Amino acid sequence: MDDHGEREKLLAGISGELTPSGHRLMARVYYADTDFSGVVYHARYLEFLERGRSDFLRLAGVHHTELADGKHGEKLVWIVRRMEIDFRSPARIDDILTVDTRTQDISGARIRMAQQLKRGQEVLVEARVEAAIIGENGRPRRFPRDWIAAFMPHGEG
Repeated sequence: MDDHGEREKLLAGISGELTPSGHRLMARVYYADTDFSGVVYHARYLEFLERGRSDFLRLAGVHHTELADGKHGEKLVWIVRRMEIDFRSPARIDDILTVDTRTQDISGARIRMAQQLKRGQEVLVEARVEAAIIGENGRPRRFPRDWIAAFMPHGEG
């Protein structure tokens, strides 16, 4: 049965979009994201930030499933090595959030990213994330050279 292009329309925005400075994703706050006080539970912000980073990777051409399948010569895994989070203001149920992700730098096996979670123009959460790539043996692997151009900012967004 033909869906008249509806699937493509829905999928077009599901991963957000690449921007000149990185990646942008929109997300709604659902009841399941909140605690008993009606605001987003602190650990849920990690999930919003993870979605932003994962969709940035996907749109830049790096897919977790391909890494796990060994497409690049061996099985590779992304790990978060370090994260700093500043909680400025709470998000609430039904808020529409923007997750902005940008790469600060890449060196060796590490990538450092800055992320902001916003409601409109108001910054609710800021995070600095250091991630790395490791092989099956748990040892760090150098960041592939062809990925650097895909992740480094091309200007201000």
